[in-house]
Amino acid sequence: MLALPLAVTDSVFFVPVRVGVREDSYACICVMAASREVRPAAFEGLMAGGGNGDAPQRVRGRARAQMLVQRLHTRPEHIVSKKGYSGSQITLQANYFKLDMPKDWELLQYRVDFNPEQDLTSIRKYLLRTLRPELGAFLFDGTVLFTTNRLTNDVKEVREMMTQRQDGENVRVSLRLVGMMAAGDYQYLQFFNILLRQCMRHLHLQLVGRNFYDAKAKIVVPEFHMELWPGYITSIRQHESSILLCADTSLKLMRKDTALSLLEDFHSKDPRNYKHLFSAAVIGAVVLTDYNNRTYRVHDVAYDMSPEHTFDMKSGEKVSFKDYYRKRYNLNIICGTQPMLITRPAARERRAGAADIICLVPELCRLTGLTEAMRQDFKLMRTLATYSRASPDARMKQIVNYAKRLNSEAEVQKELDKWGLGLKPELVTLNGRILSYEKIVQENGKYEPSQLVDWTRDMRSRTLLVVPRLNCWAIIFQAKARRDVEPFIKSLITASRGMGWNLPEPELIGLPDDRSGTYVQSIETSIQKANPDLLMLIVPNNNSARYSSIKKKCCLDRGVPSQVVVNRSVTGKGVMSVATKIAVQICCKLGGAPWSVEIPLTGLMVVGFDVSPDTAKKGQNFGALVASVDPACTRYFSTVNACASGEELSNHLAISMIKALHKYREHNNGQLPNRIVIYRDGVGEGMLPYVWEIEVQGVRRRLEEIFNKSGTALHMAFIVVTKRINTRLFMKGDNPAPGTIVDDVVTLPERYDFFLVSQSVRQGTVGPTSYHVLYDNLGLDPDKLQRLTYKMTHLYYNWSGTVRVPAACQYAHKLAVLTAQAVHQPSHKHLEDVLFFL
Repeated sequence: MLALPLAVTDSVFFVPVRVGVREDSYACICVMAASREVRPAAFEGLMAGGGNGDAPQRVRGRARAQMLVQRLHTRPEHIVSKKGYSGSQITLQANYFKLDMPKDWELLQYRVDFNPEQDLTSIRKYLLRTLRPELGAFLFDGTVLFTTNRLTNDVKEVREMMTQRQDGENVRVSLRLVGMMAAGDYQYLQFFNILLRQCMRHLHLQLVGRNFYDAKAKIVVPEFHMELWPGYITSIRQHESSILLCADTSLKLMRKDTALSLLEDFHSKDPRNYKHLFSAAVIGAVVLTDYNNRTYRVHDVAYDMSPEHTFDMKSGEKVSFKDYYRKRYNLNIICGTQPMLITRPAARERRAGAADIICLVPELCRLTGLTEAMRQDFKLMRTLATYSRASPDARMKQIVNYAKRLNSEAEVQKELDKWGLGLKPELVTLNGRILSYEKIVQENGKYEPSQLVDWTRDMRSRTLLVVPRLNCWAIIFQAKARRDVEPFIKSLITASRGMGWNLPEPELIGLPDDRSGTYVQSIETSIQKANPDLLMLIVPNNNSARYSSIKKKCCLDRGVPSQVVVNRSVTGKGVMSVATKIAVQICCKLGGAPWSVEIPLTGLMVVGFDVSPDTAKKGQNFGALVASVDPACTRYFSTVNACASGEELSNHLAISMIKALHKYREHNNGQLPNRIVIYRDGVGEGMLPYVWEIEVQGVRRRLEEIFNKSGTALHMAFIVVTKRINTRLFMKGDNPAPGTIVDDVVTLPERYDFFLVSQSVRQGTVGPTSYHVLYDNLGLDPDKLQRLTYKMTHLYYNWSGTVRVPAACQYAHKLAVLTAQAVHQPSHKHLEDVLFFL
């Protein structure tokens, strides 16, 4: 069960439940509060009976949760076809494979009971295995059995068989037909995913988390004491017309340093606070134990235990952890005073006989994943990028080789043959479209960028669309860096003049040191003295504490736009390029607008919403909303709210939308927008029913109240934006061009969705973005909505080119991250009308 708060609407509770093989595979079940009766929600309930026969009267916990999964149908009735038509037709390949199965293939589901009752899943599975000659090929999860063989004629017939436990006790096994699974049902797809995982085990891969990795093909990175394990991320779903297997490559980073070495490092740095630091670092982390080649997630640290402590063996013998590892694995534990790591096995493992708690020795646990300090290490990240950023051609070959590996492994073929199934060896081919390149609009006209989706060079000689007012500004820096700062100021003024903006000379304020307090005091003094329109602060390095202090002073206390620049940016190569980008950022922070694109819709408001966890307060999140308030979508209103639960977050979203409407009216002579398009980021797939019921309906109801009072109708679209997906698209062995749209074959039949590649990448394989339209009454056909979305990816002013998501969505992300990581509370009201967070 996912540790998230319940969402409540009227007397209905939505409970998130993990349902698939991917980490983000969750769905919601619906519980009626009055009777606590569990029922399907207002979506398609996929009960275990599949619509055929009676559902079982009593189902165990896990099967009950699995029965209550629903698919959210969002494809509106008026959308006959969700395919667009603009652009040039192209042929693409995707990282999907078709399953090969007979036309009359069917999957049957049986309820299994035991007399006497058997509590352990491992025993129940053993008993079914003894009956394999009679049952044929089957999959059994402890309660429900899947097979393609008809073991009974109808749902009323019960088939009984006798078998024996290993201790000789006789057991009667009863099977009753629940129904035939329909293609697309949860249990139907669950069967294929379970079967796939069984096949993956025949490839001798190591299960790490929820994905399989090849430890034998590991890549050693000796200079950083790390290993990279290549592996695969897979899932099987019902797509538009076929059941497809999605397969993508993955790399798992395995460090050679142990949890004990991390503990010793914290102890040497901070002897008084090392326990708190260590717990914060390892709780929730995944560790690898080489002696059994398994991974565990750490749930707690027992400082009152050590390897010298004893535990009871199954035989009843007491043995210390130290002696156990020496006798069982021939491992000598050196540090006898180290604490123990606590992990709690998953429910399915406990049902199979695993202990409720497992104790691990830090000395024997290797750490996985990257720390924040590692992410800041430029050399390390550059080294890892050489392995992780595979070219499109190389990635295609790796994915195709995975299918070949499955098809060439004898045990895999034996497993598939039992079920009458096969796997097509070639990637799925599909049709896509490339939308026309957008013209960039600036003060002196519109033009096509010289580098297609990157107009950085064009910016230097073209006038900004809206030139802001800047009367007084100051630059604060270390006095010893003056020789670097003065030439940079000249470059900045030169770059601005090229864009039609005459920057005045700034006041230069040199500091004796780089302490946070020195910068904060200088900010206060400068504001009291001259009240500048903007402050630029040049700092020697990326010190997060100093950055947070600066932003708190400027964003919270004084409400003045600020620009923080690291010293190496003003001294390295390409200073004019850096100066141009900083000039654009300053322009936006003062209310100006560098460029726009042609937007044929009148009265349009585009909204972005994203959430980021507060790094200073566990359990608290910040939800940020950014909304356009002008016809060209160049001016924005922003607001952010702290929230501790999903319900509170949804309430804040509705309130923030009302604030945005009031601001829109201020900028548009009291008029409400004709159309509102909300792009919602940060939603896992399993939370879609929750977002639909709580957020979409909540926002719609609140906005309709306002629109009804003004005598106009609300026209709104609510679109979920997902970047972290495993879908990859290829065009003749290369990345598809920016503007590529895919709205068929690999999309989902119950959804109004499409994929868009809007960005250009210089290294690695481009990742498309998934757009799922949860609600839409705009009156626009799918083609226009796709084109509008692509236009919005041109308006993110931190980059003079297209980005992966619509600009408002990226702005909301930037605001949420700034608030959650640096200032930890909503910024000053004076800043809500400018893009101060760029």
